Amino acid sequence: MTEFVRADGRLPHQLRSIRFQNGIAPHATGSTLIEWGNTRVICAATIEESVPKWMQSQKIPGGWLTAEYSMLPYSTLDRKARDISKLKLDGRSQEIQRLIGRSLRAAVDLEALGTRTLWIDCDVLQADGGTRTASITGAYVAIGLAMRRLKAEGKLAAATEVLKGVAAVSVGVVKDVALLDLAYVEDKDAAVDLNLVMNASGEFVELQASGEEATFSDAQLASMLALGRTGIREILALQSAAIAA
Repeated sequence: MTEFVRADGRLPHQLRSIRFQNGIAPHATGSTLIEWGNTRVICAATIEESVPKWMQSQKIPGGWLTAEYSMLPYSTLDRKARDISKLKLDGRSQEIQRLIGRSLRAAVDLEALGTRTLWIDCDVLQADGGTRTASITGAYVAIGLAMRRLKAEGKLAAATEVLKGVAAVSVGVVKDVALLDLAYVEDKDAAVDLNLVMNASGEFVELQASGEEATFSDAQLASMLALGRTGIREILALQSAAIAA
């Protein structure tokens, strides 16, 4: 397995390079541009000092988090039409933004957030595989920066811990070899595709695994999960460094 070399020179267990450029959207409460290999996503967290009406009417304490995801027209090789031109959100974008929302609600203590809505916007500038995992990972950093700003402004008690580590990564099986962090050239040929979201305690938040006109065994699943856990640990460390920077 260690002798298997990928198109970009990585070994099966290696992540692509991951970089964060914080403050990319200065009007957001917290923001970052995540560059994950050749995938680039702007992730912004914006605080609204109210909660949805359904929470108010049901007298649910705490706050809420919701996410929106979009791929800009020039993010792919062939121009992708904007959703507004079709007057509806396409099914893939809707599924991904729901995944982002679920994943990040697992990271945020909504009760500690107070009566606020945390809006997460993920806009893909360039897509080369893993846009959903990059969005979750980058949005976590944007939220961390937003929470730091709220504390600095005295809107959250300094000791309040709102955020718990969450990161995401893709894993797949290509030519019978389990690979961590698939680029597009690998993802399009993968027999099995898995998106993994985990927290800092090593617990699963979400697993999305499917065979592409193929099946996979217990052993292959175990191999993919082992790779995913290794990648998640590395990503969590990068996120913490980016928030502290």
